[in-house]
Formats: sequence, structure tokens, C-alpha cells
Amino acid sequence: MEHACSHAVVHDLSGRPADKRAGFVRWLASKDCTDCWKAARDSDTESKEEWLAARRASEQEAARDWAKKFDMPPLEGPEKALDWGERSRHQLMTAAHTTLVVEGSWDEADWAELEEKARAVTRAGWWIDQRDAEGTDLLELLEAAGEDDHGTENPFR
Repeated sequence: MEHACSHAVVHDLSGRPADKRAGFVRWLASKDCTDCWKAARDSDTESKEEWLAARRASEQEAARDWAKKFDMPPLEGPEKALDWGERSRHQLMTAAHTTLVVEGSWDEADWAELEEKARAVTRAGWWIDQRDAEGTDLLELLEAAGEDDHGTENPFR
């Protein structure tokens, strides 16, 4: 049979009931052959990976620009967690600002207090752990942060 991709492939339909073969053949003919389907799937995976890498780079740039603009300290932790932690902190802080200040009843003084608490939490893992939290919960989460989550006084540690 000839597939939609124009490749001819021999299919064994002897295992199908006779009354189901014609419909199955029509369906097969409308699809790419297995090799073309796999190639399309693999190239689609590559394009998804490229898209994801580009998105991560864009998010990372936005997180760094935001951290610089609002004097957020660098995060601490394993090298592979730092970028993820920065993105998580940026996303949670942005969501909290929108919920609490823009859409909520907080004023800039309330927000400035929350920002100070956020500056004190410099462990990247803490921000990653909170990545799915609601913006309305940020103040409570920051107040519950443990001593290990706060910055070290020794910059050489």
C-alpha cells in the first residue's frame, strides 16, 4: 500500500478480521509510513528542545535584568541550580507583585518590606522549592524560611 508520504509498504493484515481490513487500509493510507513518522517525531523533538532552550534563555535574561533592577543579591547553591533559582525567584516575585500590589490592596511600603525579606533568602534551592507557590503566599513562605535559606555573612563560604 502507498502511504501519505508516498512510500509503498507491505503490511500483513492477516491478523485482522476480513470486515475490518478495508477500513484499516484506508486509515493506514492516510498516515505516513513508520520511518517517516519516526523521522517527523524525532525532528519535532529537536524543534521542541530548541524552542525550550530559547525560552529558557529569554526567561533567564529577564530574571537577571529584574534582579539587577531591584538589587536582588546573587543566589547561592550548586551551579546547576543557580539559573533555575533565579528564574523561579523572578516568576514568584512578579506573580506576588501582580497579586498583592497591582490587583490587591498592598501599597509600595508593604511591598518594600516583602522585597527586603526576599533579598535575605539567597539559597537557590529555596526559590526552586517554592516555584509552584501562589503569589499571595510569598510573605508567609519568606517568614518561614529557615536560617540555611538566608545568605551567608562570609562571602568566601
